[in-house]
Amino acid sequence: MSAQSVSEEDMGQISQEEMHSALFAHLVTQQSNMAMMLMGKVAHPETGQVTQNMDAAKLFIDQLEMLEAKTKGNLSKEESSLLKQTLMSLRLTFVEAIASPSAQPAAAPKQAAAQPQAARPAEADKVTPSSEAAAGAEEDHRKKFSKKY
Repeated sequence: MSAQSVSEEDMGQISQEEMHSALFAHLVTQQSNMAMMLMGKVAHPETGQVTQNMDAAKLFIDQLEMLEAKTKGNLSKEESSLLKQTLMSLRLTFVEAIASPSAQPAAAPKQAAAQPQAARPAEADKVTPSSEAAAGAEEDHRKKFSKKY
């Protein structure tokens, strides 16, 4: 008996509802793992490198939030619990990753740009194209991460 025929026999014994539940759990886990990897909490499985891309991680969290909103009232108790716990964990990890020291050096120059004019040195009053771009990037950064968890 081949592995494929055993698999097909098992599939015949699993109800459609059980299959959907298993696929849902797999989807939630997959999205969670991608978010964790992009927050720098888990190494990439193929390269072993740890990278951090908070915008991409937030996208995966937002997708799970959308899934929660769109499936409200249609999930089993276990599915709903899995999704809620996963989202709570990801949100906490996201906030910790933003506040972690590895994220702080990139944020430090932006904090200086956000200081009031009176607190800046006189030479900082000169507006250059690069400082205008930095101010625009700061404004974009605030817009992207204005959501509170």
